[in-house]
Amino acid sequence: MISHVIPTTFDETATLHHLHHYLPRQNPLKDFINDNILASFQELSFHEALETASTIFGYKTYLHLHEYRSLYKEGKINPQILQKKIRESKGENELAVWQARLLTTHYDTSWRNRLGQLHLIWTNTYHINIEKQVHSFLFRFVGSYIDQGVAMGKFPIKNQSFLHAIKELETHSSFIHIFKSKRVRHLLLHTHCSLKSLLHLLVGNEALYEQYLFDQQFAHAGWSGMAAVLEAHPETLLDKRKISLHDLIIFELLLEIDALDRKFGESKWKPLWETMSLKVRENITPMFAPIQKQELFEVYRLWQEAYEWTLYDQVLCGLQLAPPQDKAPIKQDFQAIFCIDDRECSLRRYVEKFGRTETFGTAGFFGVEFYFQPEGGKFHTKSCPAPVTPKYLVKETEIKKKHHKHDNHFGKQSQNILGGWLIAQTTGFWSGIQLAWNIFKPSETPALVSSFRHMDKHSKLHFEHKHEERTKDDLQIGFTIDEMANRMESLLKSIGLTKNFADIVYFVSHGASSVNNTYYAAYDCGACCGRAGSVNARVAVAMCNKLEVREILQERGIEIPDTTQFVGALHDTTRDEIIYYDTHILTEINQSYHTNHLKIFEKALAYNAKERSRRFLLIDSHQPAIEVHKQVKLRALSLFEPRPEWDHATNAMCIVGRRGTNKHLFLDRRSFLNSYDYAQDLDGKYLLGILRAVAPVCGGINLQYYFSKMDSHRLGAGSKLPHNVIGLVGVANGIDGDLRTGLPKQAVDIHDPVRLLAVVEHYPEVVLQTIQKEPATYEWFFNHWVHLVVIHPETKALHLFHEGE
Repeated sequence: MISHVIPTTFDETATLHHLHHYLPRQNPLKDFINDNILASFQELSFHEALETASTIFGYKTYLHLHEYRSLYKEGKINPQILQKKIRESKGENELAVWQARLLTTHYDTSWRNRLGQLHLIWTNTYHINIEKQVHSFLFRFVGSYIDQGVAMGKFPIKNQSFLHAIKELETHSSFIHIFKSKRVRHLLLHTHCSLKSLLHLLVGNEALYEQYLFDQQFAHAGWSGMAAVLEAHPETLLDKRKISLHDLIIFELLLEIDALDRKFGESKWKPLWETMSLKVRENITPMFAPIQKQELFEVYRLWQEAYEWTLYDQVLCGLQLAPPQDKAPIKQDFQAIFCIDDRECSLRRYVEKFGRTETFGTAGFFGVEFYFQPEGGKFHTKSCPAPVTPKYLVKETEIKKKHHKHDNHFGKQSQNILGGWLIAQTTGFWSGIQLAWNIFKPSETPALVSSFRHMDKHSKLHFEHKHEERTKDDLQIGFTIDEMANRMESLLKSIGLTKNFADIVYFVSHGASSVNNTYYAAYDCGACCGRAGSVNARVAVAMCNKLEVREILQERGIEIPDTTQFVGALHDTTRDEIIYYDTHILTEINQSYHTNHLKIFEKALAYNAKERSRRFLLIDSHQPAIEVHKQVKLRALSLFEPRPEWDHATNAMCIVGRRGTNKHLFLDRRSFLNSYDYAQDLDGKYLLGILRAVAPVCGGINLQYYFSKMDSHRLGAGSKLPHNVIGLVGVANGIDGDLRTGLPKQAVDIHDPVRLLAVVEHYPEVVLQTIQKEPATYEWFFNHWVHLVVIHPETKALHLFHEGE
């Protein structure tokens, strides 16, 4: 939380807590999922948080004024809506004044950044760039310690905490030392080496200790944030490391003292406080002193609100024009349950267009939370939303083939002197030809990351719990029959599919494939912790096909005919291909139906690729769908393509309701779609579970795109072209840069930075009671990080949630 109390003494525990709170929280690459980059400010209302974050940390949280004014001239900000927002906020009498301020007044958009004030004094006083002296070595050392398999050799000290490993290295090194200063080596090896004692040497005034540490750690917020995440969640690393933010700070403080000692000698430099003039002391603004409100941010707020509601207005008007719901059930050829992912929005539309079918949307882990251990794998990985801690393990056995091809270029022998020279002189020439040819004819290589490889199509999954089977870390292997029934009941009732089942119901998960993409996990399913949802689809389908589970569901009001069978599938959203699992279990008649359904899916996939191609510069989207689809498939294999797909770019809304309320609209892949039938959940029991996921998952995706677009340098990852994978945990510019947070510029180029609009079809009083039951969920809506509109299922009247009602 933001404290307005300026500390006069140093509280180490409180300072570390504050740093943990404000540093960016980004998981290692294998678990990369989208999250609100400014989550530490979520206890504040949205616009208050943006002004506070900008003032304290220097983040750019709005578009430039000239960008808003250009959008206004282009008609992307409606003049009537802009006037409406001014009237609501300032009153009719102030309309002309504020309209002039928004459209013509010149503002100084630069302001003094509170962050970095103390660190800058080293440069001004001693003419030494302390960050340049320290960062390169610091990043390489930490990267080597937490490396997950990229480095040629492993860190020499195993099973020791970061600081203990440093002490052991320094103790046993005869010739090469980490630190050159004798004083620093003595501090490390023969003293308690506390934060307070080291800060006394460097700063000299307890009132400035916390601010100095904020300056220091936010100069490389990526590495510091990663250390904080790994400290709180060590299980996110498969090859475990014991690192903490405290140890990282101690190491960096020692490196700073070492750099100053080497430059000036132990007795030739003094703590910052002693070198600061009276004027400099008076000009230091405490980090968390109350901020002074600026008119500029009020102008920003009004522009942003008008920008967002110009888009929302069109969607909400369209939702009110929904045709009457057909009450008579129609026998469907098949039904398909997709992830709520906005990229599935268009595919569902085409599946419905080309077949007599019904589609649904739900969180892509399909309500089954577990860890997954592939055959031959040393570790198990989470396959459910990141905040969930599963108690179950699903194991894979009997795989038919290994997925990974061997390639000399990716072996460690290519990185030593002799092996590297031999490969360069032999296969190296052929590699150059292949590289050039890949421009014109992309093909699969060992560098391809494919969602189809997450699980073997023909393998066996152990999802049923038998004989009290448990793992060493006390995970239950598989689910009991009752546990299966509970999960499938919750899933089917939450989407409103409890009767009128088709002969085949598909569970369509999603993942992606690409070659040139360090953020590959962001392209997979966020509900599966940044992995393909294939295992979840197969497990959920197996549960629904199980006779004992069906008998329990029948007792609970879910009528699944004996002729109905469930089929799992995985949609590769980059290549627009679908793979189907366990189709051998289908009856003869359902097998013939499935063969016909494949034609519908293939046609839908081709047209989906054609629709997506409108945003690809090098593909002519006017060609026939089949031709466009061929080019889209090749595009995903190209090493030279920095944008294998646009992922969640342009996401703007989430609609929770019956498909009939939005089926008539062209939502342009901008909406998450969660199926929900209010009539089967009048008390909001299942709605709470849906909104509990919509707010942090869909809202988190939306806000990461929002802030990465607004500030590509600090809140985003900048251009991905110079990115280099570090230790398999993050990316940096080159090998000496800070870990990048947020999303790369290539992922957000076409994104419109607007907050998520959640639209729920239900009675307003029920939705209000529902969100009030969950404080964490309620905060998202109350503080306007996500807008919430309820559409009355009978009158179609719209109700905006604002100020608690």
